[in-house]
Amino acid sequence: MASMREIKSRISATKKTSQFTKAMHMVSASKLKKAEKLMTDYRPLMYRLQEMIDNILTTSEEISHPLLVKHDIEMTCYVIVSSDRGLAGPYNSSVFKAFKAYVEEHHQSNDEFIVAPIGHKAMGFAKREKYQLLNEKPINVRDDIQFIDFREITELFMNAFLKGSVDEVIVFYNHFVNTITQQVESFKILPVIENNNNQKDKETTETEESQTTLIDLYAYEPNPQEIINHLVPMYVENTLYGIILDAKASEHAARMTAMKSATDNAQEMIHDLQLHYNRARQAAITIELTDIIGGANAVN
Repeated sequence: MASMREIKSRISATKKTSQFTKAMHMVSASKLKKAEKLMTDYRPLMYRLQEMIDNILTTSEEISHPLLVKHDIEMTCYVIVSSDRGLAGPYNSSVFKAFKAYVEEHHQSNDEFIVAPIGHKAMGFAKREKYQLLNEKPINVRDDIQFIDFREITELFMNAFLKGSVDEVIVFYNHFVNTITQQVESFKILPVIENNNNQKDKETTETEESQTTLIDLYAYEPNPQEIINHLVPMYVENTLYGIILDAKASEHAARMTAMKSATDNAQEMIHDLQLHYNRARQAAITIELTDIIGGANAVN
């Protein structure tokens, strides 16, 4: 049995750890509210850009863009979104595990794909697994996410797609469902045509005809092709940014849950250690009383 000094030292250390994890839980809860609001406010822009592209493409079959063209799949680029810091439970490991399972199922060797890691944890994972890297420098995923932070990586994989060195781009990330649940999802961001399938609810024929009539009334300046040339790269950039906002909300939720569990476990450990300490103290007092009584009897 450990001595009272050792037990008391462990109780003190566990209390400090509990204070630390409780503070991180409160900070993550505050950051989650901001991240969730930012993610929710940004989603309408992504959907509106997609809708505009869909509407323009339905007006003429002659409108095209290099980022809309399907390639024969020979080289795939995977964008893996992670965090910069740990202490977020299974947030990072779940993405890495899902990605490795996907690669084992769809690829014969690592030469068939290239990885674009976003976040220090993803960069470390890619280097440990010795994957081919699109970007050598790690891309920070700070709490105050800025659009400009991810322009470089977006331009890298768009240029690679346009040159033909990459045939598709798929993003792996944690999708925020709620505070408790985050799901690993993959999203094909290039070619864009894969994402522009109209997902309409079942409507009457009259409604569809009225929508078609409204589309025909649009006037495009200077012309639809020029608008598509501007909209498609904007859509890719904003979609990736929206995905990263989603992943950041998931990170805060995962860290908040992990710190709550750590705090609860620390409190339980403190309770158990306090019981051990009380038993050790009681045993020590009993021994001292026994010695005193024994000494008194010996004198008498």
